[in-house]
Amino acid sequence: MSVTTVEDVREAVAELAERWRGGRAERQSRRHLEAADFAALADTGFLRLAVPEDQGGTWRSVGESTRGVAETLRSLARADPSVALVSSMHPAVVGFWLCNPDPAHDTWSAQRGAVFEAAAASQWGTVTSEPGSGGDITRTRTQAVAAGDGPGPSGLPGRVYELTGDKHFGSGFGICHFMFTTAVAAGEDEPSAYFLDTRPAAGGAAVPGATVVAEWDGAGMAATQSHAVRLEAAAATRVEWPAPLTDLALGAAPLVSALFTAVVLGILDEVVATAATQLQPKSAGLRPYEQVEWARAEMEHWLAVQAYEGMLAAAEGPDAYAALRAALRGKTAVAELAEQVLVRCTRVLGGGTFSRRSPFSSWFEDVRALGFLRPPWGLAYDSLYLTSFG
Repeated sequence: MSVTTVEDVREAVAELAERWRGGRAERQSRRHLEAADFAALADTGFLRLAVPEDQGGTWRSVGESTRGVAETLRSLARADPSVALVSSMHPAVVGFWLCNPDPAHDTWSAQRGAVFEAAAASQWGTVTSEPGSGGDITRTRTQAVAAGDGPGPSGLPGRVYELTGDKHFGSGFGICHFMFTTAVAAGEDEPSAYFLDTRPAAGGAAVPGATVVAEWDGAGMAATQSHAVRLEAAAATRVEWPAPLTDLALGAAPLVSALFTAVVLGILDEVVATAATQLQPKSAGLRPYEQVEWARAEMEHWLAVQAYEGMLAAAEGPDAYAALRAALRGKTAVAELAEQVLVRCTRVLGGGTFSRRSPFSSWFEDVRALGFLRPPWGLAYDSLYLTSFG
């Protein structure tokens, strides 16, 4: 597809999502991703949302582009939350390079350009979290040992390291071509970022040094392939960011938070729309309690939309710190509101929502994933408190 604007991509993704919605029951029963879905998504031009305009994409800046990418994912999530979550990783991960320019650093600048070129045709994801880390990507026990000046297996600029350690929540593992991760290099005290080339080796062999030790069996967004992976001297390219890892993450936080929030809000949009359709024919006969619960569900959905809009408005503004605070607060607020809306809808709709045949049973677990996995509640509230006083 020839991509000219983000609006072209949004329209194409919306059309694709509308076709997928017809197969909702089959999609909600899946426990693995389908490569054909991501090929179809790539054909819409989606991957180029994370590529700068001067390299053939649509990205301009955090302020100008965050809303378009988030709204695209929001519409996609209404059709397939698992595909939407994994797809959100692409602009989120490439966002580490997009949101942190620093053209004065030659190695970083060269890597940025190469990553953007790769992102135009290759899906990026993340396999960063570790057991016992509480979701904090800086609390890594994975070890990195220098193995050369690159380019490594990825063919992209950057020093090559061999990584050894355990990871989990590798969303899209087996689908994504490159996976972002973290480790501590030998002789260093602080963690740094790396990316793995997870394209299958020649002949369809497994990725050298990366072994799936537990397939994803989570209740929420059940088809994301968020497998647990063991790295044993797995070749990785260092992200050549010239400052601490925390600065890299903070620079991209408004974008990343907006993208994950958009996925859950898209699910919530579909929940409320579907519930309204089911309730409309019997609305005159609802009990007073059911009327109140439905009214509150609609109100809380509205509040979630306002929180999301606040995040986007802050990202579009000139104050980076205000954007960070809004991103953290908006994402957490939407996570809490989404669970409340699902509870209220199921109370009004009745016991049939507890059946696996009901889409609401899947949606309830899907929205819980934002609060438990992106990041866990404890880490989320640590971040909220730390930004309370400047």
